[in-house]
Amino acid sequence: MSMRVKFKPPALQDNVNGWGPNTIPAQFKDMPYQPFSKSDKLWRVSDWTGSNPYQDRRHANKYQSQFAGGQQYSYYHEEDESSFQLVDTARVTKPMYGRGRGRGNFRGRWNSFKPPQVTQLQTLTKAQKIKERDRQKQIRKWQKQQAGRQNYQRQAPIKSREASVTVKADWRVIEEIEFNRMSKLSLPNVAEPDDLVQCGALEFYDKGYDRVNLKNEKPLQRIDRIFHTVTTTDDPVIRRLVKAEPKANVFVTDAILATLMCASRSAYSWDIVVDKIGGKIFLDKRDNTEFDLLTVSETSVEPPHDEGNSLNSPRNLALEATFINHNFSQQVLKNNEDRHKFSEDNPFIDADEEGEVASVAYRYRKWSLGNDLILVCRCELDAVQVGSNNEVQYLNVKALNEWDSRFSGGVDWRQKLDTQRGAVLANELKNNANKLGKWTVQSILAGADNIKFGYVTRYNVKDSNRHIILGTQAFKPVEFAQQINLSMDNAWGVVRCILDIIMQQKDGKYLIVKDPNKTLLRLYDIPDNTFDTEESEDESEEDPDNIETPLRA
Repeated sequence: MSMRVKFKPPALQDNVNGWGPNTIPAQFKDMPYQPFSKSDKLWRVSDWTGSNPYQDRRHANKYQSQFAGGQQYSYYHEEDESSFQLVDTARVTKPMYGRGRGRGNFRGRWNSFKPPQVTQLQTLTKAQKIKERDRQKQIRKWQKQQAGRQNYQRQAPIKSREASVTVKADWRVIEEIEFNRMSKLSLPNVAEPDDLVQCGALEFYDKGYDRVNLKNEKPLQRIDRIFHTVTTTDDPVIRRLVKAEPKANVFVTDAILATLMCASRSAYSWDIVVDKIGGKIFLDKRDNTEFDLLTVSETSVEPPHDEGNSLNSPRNLALEATFINHNFSQQVLKNNEDRHKFSEDNPFIDADEEGEVASVAYRYRKWSLGNDLILVCRCELDAVQVGSNNEVQYLNVKALNEWDSRFSGGVDWRQKLDTQRGAVLANELKNNANKLGKWTVQSILAGADNIKFGYVTRYNVKDSNRHIILGTQAFKPVEFAQQINLSMDNAWGVVRCILDIIMQQKDGKYLIVKDPNKTLLRLYDIPDNTFDTEESEDESEEDPDNIETPLRA
């Protein structure tokens, strides 16, 4: 028998005028209630489980009233006035003495600010005061130096450079080649050259100079030897090769060719004379020019710009660098031993000359550049050495010179050459990019196995006559070219571009000039008798007509 419980529904009150019950139930009548603040959140109606769903302590008191007072049913008879606030929205005007108090290092502590120097000096001992006084003196000295350097830079801006040659009004511009265009040229796969003639004799390198360092430095000696810098058309061997090599149509020296190949690295102005005779091109330098002088800090951010007879003027620095290079290249050789001789003697030795000729050898080499261009170049070598397998290695010996580290990058060789030689060389690559590039190109053209750099500095910064050798460093020319970002494909491309332009012109005389203040080359068509009046009677007793006779053959 199943029993069923009867369900009795509760009485429901229907409030037609609002929400909530109509009357208060009897069990809740006169029961005290908990007041709440206006800021309390009221949407949490009830908690059936009694557990706290908010585990984060930051929200533990989220729904507790500020009037609970720790008791759930505290009764407050009087009205709550603590939640009432009077808000004044008017703009407050700051008094004059209080404005700007929060600026700088004060941060609103105007009344409590005290000069720190006064407090420190009161607590310092006598020794500490002396030390602090010396420190302040050093700071003032440094500030004075910085102000003087800024004034020097402001008062002595870099002046416009002058051109290496005065451009005449009747010279016609044929072509202008910008360096940006030149950097994009390339002539890859140029075949190895053929040796036509080898002349001269070379002395052996003294490997004892490889051990020279800052603790074992050596003074640079003055060695009086004769150095020949003969231009292309004055070279008797080249005159002979004009007839012996009928297919060759371009003749040049390595110094002139390297100048063209590294033109985009140059900053100073230079010029090259071009003679086109019978379809053959001869690249020459002008007489009595500074073409063979070595530049100093040419590509520096602040190149030397002193004037007149100043010790650090560009011309005096160039003379000093050339003097150092000539003496260093002969001092590091074994003068008392037999020389390595080539098949022919030095073609520039004159019996009437008084003095010993420097160690030098000439290799006349031939390259094929395509487009029916056959180039013959006279290349130079400075010395030889015996390799690890007793083979003969050809060397080019060059000298890097320090004139004043304060104005040439701030790298003091006497402090950093032994420990940071890479930083010294990097500074030279930045300040003398053109000179180092030309030396590297000349070594590659001559087929040198190594290029030897010497680091030479002044004995005294204010004396350009006494110098000291601080060390040496050797590189393979091809590998060194890669380190200095020198591309022979681009170098040959520049030469090929210029030769193609000249080949399109008629026979005559032309001039290649590097603009003194812009990064471009200009090719001028000049009269045939230009520069003839500059020839010196001391250098040549021959008739000018006889000089051109073999060239026309």
